[in-house]
Amino acid sequence: MNSTSYILAVILAAGEGKRMYSKKPKVLHEICGKSMVEHVVDCAREAGTSDIVVVVGHGASQVKDKLETVKFAYQEQQLGTGHAVMMAESYITSGDVLVLYGDTPLLTPETIIKMQDFHRQGGFDATVLTAELDNPFSYGRIIRDAEGKVVAIIEERDADAEQKKIKEINSGIYLFNGLFLKDALKELKNDNNQNEYYLTDVIKIFNERNLKVGAYRIENPEEIMGVNNRLQLSQAASIMRRRILENHMLNGVTIVDPQNTYIDAGVKIERDVTILPGCMIKGNTYIEEDAVIGPYTTISDSHIGKGVNIKNSVVIENRIGEGTTVGPFAYLRPGNVIGKQAKIGDFVEIKNSNFGDYSKASHLTYVGDGDVGKGVNLGCGVVFVNYDGKKKHRTKIEDNSFVGCNVNLVAPLVVGKNSYIAAGTTVTRSVPEESLAIGRARQENIEGWVRRKGLVKEEE
Repeated sequence: MNSTSYILAVILAAGEGKRMYSKKPKVLHEICGKSMVEHVVDCAREAGTSDIVVVVGHGASQVKDKLETVKFAYQEQQLGTGHAVMMAESYITSGDVLVLYGDTPLLTPETIIKMQDFHRQGGFDATVLTAELDNPFSYGRIIRDAEGKVVAIIEERDADAEQKKIKEINSGIYLFNGLFLKDALKELKNDNNQNEYYLTDVIKIFNERNLKVGAYRIENPEEIMGVNNRLQLSQAASIMRRRILENHMLNGVTIVDPQNTYIDAGVKIERDVTILPGCMIKGNTYIEEDAVIGPYTTISDSHIGKGVNIKNSVVIENRIGEGTTVGPFAYLRPGNVIGKQAKIGDFVEIKNSNFGDYSKASHLTYVGDGDVGKGVNLGCGVVFVNYDGKKKHRTKIEDNSFVGCNVNLVAPLVVGKNSYIAAGTTVTRSVPEESLAIGRARQENIEGWVRRKGLVKEEE
């Protein structure tokens, strides 16, 4: 492998995050549908890194369960950033090493790519990612020489009055020559108040060896924002949400009220889709062009076809065909495949079912474990009785059948093509094609019964 093109990303994700006051590791807290560490891994991958090593510690098994196609190093004791990189030493080769943090989810692949270009074109042995802040308090300051090279990183507590005026700060993100980094790690010492090994000391070692250290300054300091508590988590989520919405709008999606629209990072939306206020679109949802979503609709991990209209509804793990209308107040639970030009009306609940093209369930209907053919009409109050107390059973309604209001379909059964089920019927056995099924008691009117029972209310 060409050492000039190989980049190992080392992501530090071992910290407990005490200020989150949480049972789960800090890096697993989510922003816009993904954990923070997943955002960082995706950033590194999209920036073209060759391999990714995540250094884990607190909640190691939980972090490992969340990530795929990465390698892991274990930091049993959290003894500083330099110590964390030491734990990944066995993975470091002659290529470059990019050091990232699992709690900086706003960093973009574009910034990493620009940093790599700057590093290589400048012939640097180490590059520090920096930013200028109006209020740099608490950050390490970047000290440059006349040629612009980094000669030191001075921490706030060690800076003198002039150095504290410097606004260029250290993000803690670095790009190193791997072999030089490996040698420098061997010389790190923990003779400080915290008894920790600091990665900033590697920069000092590089300078002592007359290696070339540069600094790539980013334009937007938001990208290097670290998340240490729930307030910062909320602030980072707000920034990422704004980015996501702006990207969709610039690609042809109408978002009527961005202040009240929430779209996860993994969502894909085609042009000419309209998102009305109050919507949450989550997970791996894909929405095709000309769809209208909302208002006040939640969609998760679903494929929404061209021209679909969903109002005031909840859709989870569904596939909905072209031109179908859903809602208001429908609940599409996981496992449904809804055909094209279908109608799922108000207060209709469907789960684990197939619902055919041009079929309708206009209101107040439950379809559970059903296979509904094409052109079927389900009247108001139809219930698929799918559960016998131990097992779920399926009901099949074949093409062009009509099911009247207040019908109970007790599974398992099949209603044949072009059949009719009379209103109020409880169907307990299959219905042949082109048949009428009726199963209700004959009506009798007993005249005078109310008066004889003394139940008539006389007018005053």
